[in-house]
Amino acid sequence: MGDNQREDVGGGNSDWMSRLPEELLDVPLWNLAIPGSHDSMSFCLDMSSPVLKSEPWLLRLTDRLFPCLTRPCIYRWSTTQQSVLWYQCELGIRYLDLRIARKPAGGSSLFFAHGIYTLMSVKEALEELASWLDAHPKEVIIISCSHFESLTDEDHVQLVDFILSLFSTKLCLSQDTPTLRSCWSGGQQVILSYDDLQMECQHRQLWPKIPYWYADSPDPKEVIAYLEEKKSQGRPGSFYVSGLNLTEDARYILLHPLQNLRIMTVEALSPLLRWTAEQRPGPGVGRVNIVCCDFVGFSQFCSIVIGLNFKLVKAAARTSSGYLRDEPLELVPLV
Repeated sequence: MGDNQREDVGGGNSDWMSRLPEELLDVPLWNLAIPGSHDSMSFCLDMSSPVLKSEPWLLRLTDRLFPCLTRPCIYRWSTTQQSVLWYQCELGIRYLDLRIARKPAGGSSLFFAHGIYTLMSVKEALEELASWLDAHPKEVIIISCSHFESLTDEDHVQLVDFILSLFSTKLCLSQDTPTLRSCWSGGQQVILSYDDLQMECQHRQLWPKIPYWYADSPDPKEVIAYLEEKKSQGRPGSFYVSGLNLTEDARYILLHPLQNLRIMTVEALSPLLRWTAEQRPGPGVGRVNIVCCDFVGFSQFCSIVIGLNFKLVKAAARTSSGYLRDEPLELVPLV
């Protein structure tokens, strides 16, 4: 796809960070509302690959005996996105959930996984992302690398060396309190969370694991109730994720033999997006930071999350004018 075509695919959100109001440029990024994609690389799952070793033994046994039945089912319920990373970034996504794995017979390349492995390698995906960042120098991406299925110590060393070389000075140090202004002044565009304590301790460019609030339910009402309960307990002091993603279980799959995760998600989006539109970013109890969703291109999810940031601007203005900070504020869209 050419550059002119890419300008329009994101619905106006491809450079939303660079167009935020001046009042938000010095706000720590963990106090802004940031849209993210859950299991970002699952759009390219490979049905010819085996089931992951970490999956239940019964599922792995079934895969060995009846792969032609098992893998299409896993594919239907493990595919959570439908677009490549650069397109997700064009939509406005700024948090990427990357679950890395080594295939049993994948050579030296690392891949991603969700139930089964992906077709695209880690190197290919991150190089694509680096190219997108070069074209959008004022956008900041939070990358969460986790799971690391079957990776060896040597794999970790080589992967981290590749990441440090690829993103180089674009990486924000984990000791910093990143704001948009500070990132722009230092040419920093990547916050890299790496869920391996040994590697994290060795490299200042690697951030610790980012908490992910996840209800593990197929019912949107239960997801909302879970997130409200977590909010009432107070938010972490740094980055954290509120997950809107639904999760099927064996019973749900058996009762819905003709369905898949996309259909289940689309049917549940209305209450989840209404809940999202009611949220506010910022410090303190009850506030949100990163909000993640499946199939991020199927709705106005990104625009809704981005628009929450304008509540910070309006709240500050009304407070200085004598209004209460917590009075209802209407959503101001990013245009």
